[in-house]
Amino acid sequence: MTETALHPIAGVAARLHEDLDDGFDLGLLTLGPTETGAALVELERAANRLAALQSRLLAHASEARVEDEDGSPSTAVWFANATQVTRAEAHRRVRVAVATDERYDALAAASTSGSVTPGQADVIVRALDDLGGDVDAGVRDDAERALVGFAADHDARDLRVLGRRILDIVAPAIGEAREAELLAKEEREAAARVRLTMREDGHGCVHGRFTVPEMHGAMFAKMLDAIASPRRNHLRVDDTADVRPLWERRGQAFVELIERMRDADLPDAAGAGATVVVTMSVDTLTGGLAAASLDTGHRISPGEARRLACSADLAPAVLGTKSEVLDLGRAARFHNKPQRIALILRDQGCTAEGCDAPPHRCEAHHDDPWSRGGNTSVARGRLLCWRHHRVAHDPTYLTERLGTGKLRFTRRN
Repeated sequence: MTETALHPIAGVAARLHEDLDDGFDLGLLTLGPTETGAALVELERAANRLAALQSRLLAHASEARVEDEDGSPSTAVWFANATQVTRAEAHRRVRVAVATDERYDALAAASTSGSVTPGQADVIVRALDDLGGDVDAGVRDDAERALVGFAADHDARDLRVLGRRILDIVAPAIGEAREAELLAKEEREAAARVRLTMREDGHGCVHGRFTVPEMHGAMFAKMLDAIASPRRNHLRVDDTADVRPLWERRGQAFVELIERMRDADLPDAAGAGATVVVTMSVDTLTGGLAAASLDTGHRISPGEARRLACSADLAPAVLGTKSEVLDLGRAARFHNKPQRIALILRDQGCTAEGCDAPPHRCEAHHDDPWSRGGNTSVARGRLLCWRHHRVAHDPTYLTERLGTGKLRFTRRN
């Protein structure tokens, strides 16, 4: 019985393993920084070339239907089972391999030389495939050569951006029309994928996820950043530096954005405005410790209710001892636009001691609580940032008015 001769490619793989064994046995103590860097670059190029060789074999495996050997449904599934790479990765590699072998000669040559990484090859194939079948072959070839050239100076992420605009570079006459077509398609698909989910965790927080079109995401980010402010060293109440990460500052800005939204800016819901009604007793409004109720079925602390009553669009329903409605709110409770401008000109920002929050991040606060007969005036009003406004209505802090007109907050013992 004669043995079947092995294809030379098997010998290549065997020699690679032998050379790698030799490399692992080498000591690195005498390898200097310059030599180390050069060796890393060459090994990366060698890895790119090895990936290109494997890609060529994958294209051949697809043509030879290697999956028929064990009944796998596709070459990608066979490769995933044989090598333990994920199926998604296997499908990606087979797709790039077949496209490169069948359609993109310039990319194949660059990959073989090691000048294009597997990640760059994936991006280039996607960009060229996205051009569609109606693009002239000459234009497609120019786009391929251009992207392969860009790979020398740009990583896969940058290439993805360049790939989206490649027709503007190689064929400006049709680039704008194609970009408009792609953007319109993306916008239609994004509109169909819009989602927002929220759930309560039972411990005072609501968690949510959302998917919105890219434009609206950018608009939302600008709204939050305008409230969060680029300044990062706002002083806390205890005078320690506030170096909160961006995700936390944006989260608090989102809360403030919700509170700033006025009923007049929203459509009616079920025949009524989107106003949240806070129900509390007279004792709670004047400093008591009983919780307040919302018409949504939730409950909030008395300090939070009193804070919101200063500036949020709430309709307070103040009940007497027999649950009769004593007050449903007065529009004059809020500082109007001229009064707020006057406060901005006078206070120049938050009036809490040590705080440098600018006026656009502040709310109008009553020195004399509205619940105790205080009127809405400039003389007895002041600007407080969102953080200090919350503290001003927190019963765990003492409030002291300084001779400079600033407020000092001290935690109660």
